[in-house]
Amino acid sequence: MNFSKVFSKTLVTSPERQQEADADFEVVKRVQAGDVAAFDVLIRKYRERLFGVVYNLTSNREDTADLVQDAFIKAFQSINRFQGQSSFFTWLYKIAVNTTLSHLRKNKLRTFFSLEKVQEDGASTEILNQLTDTSGADRDAYLKELQEKLNEALQKLSIKHRTVITLFEIDGLSHAEIAEVMDCSEGTVRSRLHYAKQFLQGELSKYLR
Repeated sequence: MNFSKVFSKTLVTSPERQQEADADFEVVKRVQAGDVAAFDVLIRKYRERLFGVVYNLTSNREDTADLVQDAFIKAFQSINRFQGQSSFFTWLYKIAVNTTLSHLRKNKLRTFFSLEKVQEDGASTEILNQLTDTSGADRDAYLKELQEKLNEALQKLSIKHRTVITLFEIDGLSHAEIAEVMDCSEGTVRSRLHYAKQFLQGELSKYLR
């Protein structure tokens, strides 16, 4: 099984996604006009989603709760600088990811990719099925071993490479969105993804069916 094929996906911006961005911008403009309470609409809409984003990078619920709160505070404090060039969620996402990466670098924390979290979210099911083509009692032991090996492999990647593959594979961002979040070009995103996938392919070759 070719690891890159397992991880490949087609990502396009849907009309629904554009409609969501437009609706969010209308709420943002209300906040910018002085309707502070309108920001609660955005908090309620994105709190759980943002929690999932940050948790995928920290695997620590207490840290995640604090970082999500910090991200919303920073977003509110700088809301007048948002002009709608990107979707509000991408902008918020960037704030949250940068806040989280600063926290990880400062505290030199390890991050863990959680197969259990992937199953709960229903994300990357093709990846999970390809890597865990085992059933019954053997599946639990296999998943545990795979979890350990995958985390070991991810820890060998730089934070930038680990973040890119997490944002793409687990959180489902497009190349363009990741580039905006990480302040780099789409070419750099593709390059980092390619490197990360090739590296993980080598580290997990015995698990690829």
